[in-house]
Amino acid sequence: MAVPADGSRATDRTRAPAGRTAVPVGGPERRRPTREELAAAAERTLPDVIGPGLTVLFVGINPGLWSAATGWHFARPGNRFWPALHRGGFTPRQLHPSEQDALPGYGLGITNMVARASARADELTAAELVEGARILTAKVRRHRPAWVAVVGVTAYRIGFGRPKAAFGPQPELLGDARLWVLPNPSGLNAHFTAETLGAAFGELRAATAAR
Repeated sequence: MAVPADGSRATDRTRAPAGRTAVPVGGPERRRPTREELAAAAERTLPDVIGPGLTVLFVGINPGLWSAATGWHFARPGNRFWPALHRGGFTPRQLHPSEQDALPGYGLGITNMVARASARADELTAAELVEGARILTAKVRRHRPAWVAVVGVTAYRIGFGRPKAAFGPQPELLGDARLWVLPNPSGLNAHFTAETLGAAFGELRAATAAR
């Protein structure tokens, strides 16, 4: 399959390194991946949830093993992305990660700074984040969302060479899109509670409604 220059892939399956079959775990029963399935998910990628004319394209750091095994973004139990999305007013109810394909109907999408899955985001190199920022820029120019929200300030600082960037709106554009930096919703991020994460997402929601 040909891969566009912006790194996106038109596919409904996770991808795996050569010789490894990527079989998403889940379905209606939403079963939990086994330890072996999680281990096998390392280095996989999963498709973006993306389309033209989105209001907000959310950008994760990279897929975790749980997401790579299931094919669902922000899928690990304890990740607070989906609750924050609802608390912030983007969705009328809290969606399960398996319902990610409903997001474009709300004007929302998901991609990642770095495509490959890993157990922890700190396994990524600075060079990967810089390259990921370049690929993201091309992707944004292609799909033209109104806003791009990077979910993780450290990844944003490294990838875009903005060492002093803070949470919230950024002064520069990405293509024609407005930029916003949100806290990482990982359960490992003890600096933010479910309530404060929801409030941070709500600030972005208010900004998109005011434009």
